[in-house]
Amino acid sequence: MKPLNNESASESCNERDDTCNKQNDTCNKQDDTCNQQDDTCNEQDDKYDAFLEFDSLVFDNKFIRDLPGDPEIVNFRRQVKSACFSRVKPKKAANPELVAYSKEAALLLGLSEKSCRSTLFTDVFSGNRLLSGMEPYATCYGGHQFGNWAGQLGDGRAINLGEIIGNSAKKGSGNGTNRWVIQLKGAGPTPYSRNADGLAVLRSSLREFLCSEAMHHLGIPTTRALSLILTGDTVIRDMFYDGHPKEEQGAVVCRLAPSFTRFGNFEIHASRGETEILRKLVDYTIMVDFPEIVSGRSDSPEIGAERRDFSESEVDASREYFSGTDAGRKGFTNTPKSLYTKALYIEWFNDVCRRTADLIAQWMGVGFVHGVMNTDNMSILGLTIDYGPYGWLDNYDPDWTPNTTDAQGRRYRFGNQMNIAQWNLAQLANAIYPLIGEVEPLEKAIYAYSSWFEKSWQKMVAAKLGFKKYESSDDMALFRDLFGILSLVETDMTIFFRKLGDYQPGSGFSTFMDAYYAPEQLTADYKDRLEHWLASYAGRISRDDLEHDERRRRMNCANPKYVLRNYLAQMAIDKAEGGDFSMVHKLLEVLRNPFSEQPENEIFAVKRPEWARHRPGCSMLSCSS
Repeated sequence: MKPLNNESASESCNERDDTCNKQNDTCNKQDDTCNQQDDTCNEQDDKYDAFLEFDSLVFDNKFIRDLPGDPEIVNFRRQVKSACFSRVKPKKAANPELVAYSKEAALLLGLSEKSCRSTLFTDVFSGNRLLSGMEPYATCYGGHQFGNWAGQLGDGRAINLGEIIGNSAKKGSGNGTNRWVIQLKGAGPTPYSRNADGLAVLRSSLREFLCSEAMHHLGIPTTRALSLILTGDTVIRDMFYDGHPKEEQGAVVCRLAPSFTRFGNFEIHASRGETEILRKLVDYTIMVDFPEIVSGRSDSPEIGAERRDFSESEVDASREYFSGTDAGRKGFTNTPKSLYTKALYIEWFNDVCRRTADLIAQWMGVGFVHGVMNTDNMSILGLTIDYGPYGWLDNYDPDWTPNTTDAQGRRYRFGNQMNIAQWNLAQLANAIYPLIGEVEPLEKAIYAYSSWFEKSWQKMVAAKLGFKKYESSDDMALFRDLFGILSLVETDMTIFFRKLGDYQPGSGFSTFMDAYYAPEQLTADYKDRLEHWLASYAGRISRDDLEHDERRRRMNCANPKYVLRNYLAQMAIDKAEGGDFSMVHKLLEVLRNPFSEQPENEIFAVKRPEWARHRPGCSMLSCSS
């Protein structure tokens, strides 16, 4: 046998290698094909899972079923009389893109994070797709704006998709049930849009999305934000109403609340003399949003009248009436007018006053300024609603307002929020007066608001100063003296109170240095005054006999380290407008735990940088959105 030479052997090996490589390539292609098929299957599985979750949502649209609606179905701007709502459809978004979602808000509806990342989620909550059971509508309301009656306002760019029986409900979140109204803000025009387009821009939508969830995690009653979605449309806005409009990116926020009913919903019907519609709306609100009043479980005191106790059969009959069934309506011999007595209306109004007082005290405890406390922005459930030109105090200044429209009058300044809320309640009292016919019980409730606020504020004071409990007016005097000192120099309110938890008697002034914007303002007289206050404070906390660590723990649960500072929101906006949503996600993560130290996130707890002192969006904001 003729032996192979080296060259022939090499060629033979190369041929075998080529064959093996081809076989390997074929196998790799087959693997790639299998992987692609697996990916496709996984995507289909994810879509199917999302479809199942959305398909399981249970809609119960009682508001439009039980209250009188607008018979006109064409969507054009107009005055809507004798109706609580108008049916509308969201505007289609050109190219919706999910920016962020709240996993905690999603759980309220029973939606998983996988579903939140689905195309179906983006389509639904941009307004591009309606689920079975959704019946979109906009509500009719009026309002007092900056102290003046503005007539019909309504949902000019908010469209309710429907009411859902959700997965869970946090105790105290609103009406004590798991009913959630799903609302899109910025999804197009409605009959109430007046001269506007019904759309919203990214900057204002981002601020609302982040602040809604930040307030929730601070423990402050609020509407929730499920998602923030870019629409792919261009929206023209004149940010400061100074004749310089520009194109901005459109966006939609999906908001959730047990109810979006406002003081203005009642005012509009009272202003038009629509007493029976007003009565129907009040009755509906009590039954659906304040069921504890009907069942006799309300904690609110009855003022001005004795409460009538309802029999179990009457309560059941009322529930059946509001179920919307024909059988319920035919079988209900006592109309809501006879069931809901004057005493019940008064008790309900007292509860609204109490909830409002609690809310304002909580705002002020963290340095929050709403910015536009018109009566159409006041929730009947005592929720924070409509995050427009809001802001957090950087340096403590009771006269600060973030709203450019309010710059001269400062009606809605930080230190005046308690008084404005009371004035707004008086307007609500005027609206429901036709149902009661007596001034005295309404006046008593409005006066009682001050007492409820004071009780909530006393509780807040004790928590922020680390007291076991509020003891006497001396505690309030100590707190007021501190606020007087904080206003003497530029002092960051959030940082100062957080540092107060670190203070130990004898540790001195240096504990608070991080809270000052201009250390050169710290005169010897100022330091003496603060040291004198600290000595009084040390004497007060010594009476509680609490260990320092325990007092600090308590104070850290009342004094947040992280809030949505105005400049942080603006930084997130700047990045997002350039297509970078990383800071939106980071802030959402940090603000989930506002009372925790989070040493890795210290950069988000520092005081306002100098560049933000006069930057639009940081120091002042407008209602343009």
